Amino acid sequence: MAFSALGLSAPLLKAIGEQSFTQPTPVQQQAIPAILQGKDILGISKTGSGKTAGYVLPILELCQRRVEKKDRHVRVLVMVPTRELAIQVNDVYKTFCAHLPNKIKTMAVYGGVSINPQMMTLHGIEILIATPGRLLDLIDHKAVHLSQVDILVLDEADQMLNLGFKEEMDKVFQLLPAKRQNLLFSATASDDIKDMQRHLLHQPVTIEVTEEEQNIELIEQLAYHVTAARKGPLLRYLIKNEGMQQVLVFTSAIRTADNLTGKLIKNGIQAASLHGHLSQTGRLEKLQRFKAGKLRVLVASDLASRGIDIPQLPIVINYELPRSPKDYIHRIGRTGRAGVSGRAISLICPEDQHHFGIIQKKMGKKVEILESDDINLQGF
Repeated sequence: MAFSALGLSAPLLKAIGEQSFTQPTPVQQQAIPAILQGKDILGISKTGSGKTAGYVLPILELCQRRVEKKDRHVRVLVMVPTRELAIQVNDVYKTFCAHLPNKIKTMAVYGGVSINPQMMTLHGIEILIATPGRLLDLIDHKAVHLSQVDILVLDEADQMLNLGFKEEMDKVFQLLPAKRQNLLFSATASDDIKDMQRHLLHQPVTIEVTEEEQNIELIEQLAYHVTAARKGPLLRYLIKNEGMQQVLVFTSAIRTADNLTGKLIKNGIQAASLHGHLSQTGRLEKLQRFKAGKLRVLVASDLASRGIDIPQLPIVINYELPRSPKDYIHRIGRTGRAGVSGRAISLICPEDQHHFGIIQKKMGKKVEILESDDINLQGF
């Protein structure tokens, strides 16, 4: 099926073509026509399944049919759990807005930065992407109003609940108009998500894209005990000493990804970081270089890396462990695909040992852990 069969206009199809998207993913095939028809959506799919474009494209199509607005009443509210995801989603909106005849103003708001610039910029915003806490702060300052919201999107709803945003989300729901279109996306169908579905969605179209169970048997797993001070040098030693090529390194924070990349480059290792503070174009460019073998190392934060799909990626390194065993399996599952073996290495500091034990127990597989004290890291 082609994107042109889904009811999208020529300007959006042109923007899609410029992103080298050849055909819609299963989520997009089902979501785009249903959203254009004004239906509520319950989408259960993993990050990286294409769901962001699956709701961004039809929302932009619908917004083209409305009169331009110049006040603080947003029409589309997208709630997300993290600053990184807010920036990513906003970038996707801006990418697909490129050729629209009626310009649509979008904005991402999140905590951790000054609220004043956000308050000043909100006038005339039609699509707002927000983390729950900062959204409530802006509402308290009367910088934004929700009484005219036509479409509510909850992206990564399970993660918002896991991060303790339920109370904030409930407060936001009370400020929304009763008549609206609701789009709920989650990686899991937990009891909390089912409860939210019952309260928010009206006769929803249910889209459930199950991910193939990852076979980790083809992945050779190994770990190293290492102190925090020696972790960076050990990473560089492993890459250089073993002649590693096309290495995907995972970190848990954007700052760590950037710092690590800088030190790799300083030590003569071609590297780039991939995270939500980059533009959509920037992320795609780095990902394409990495896939083509033109980048030796790609250092990725969790959210930015979920969509990485390289059939014969040889090696994954966990510079930092993820929060959950499921995320660990998802990370190492980037290698060992299509019947080709792969390697996964984890760097374990003393404070990580208990958590890594839990990961191994949940995974049902023991990982050999080597000591690194005797490795001479001088010069790395």
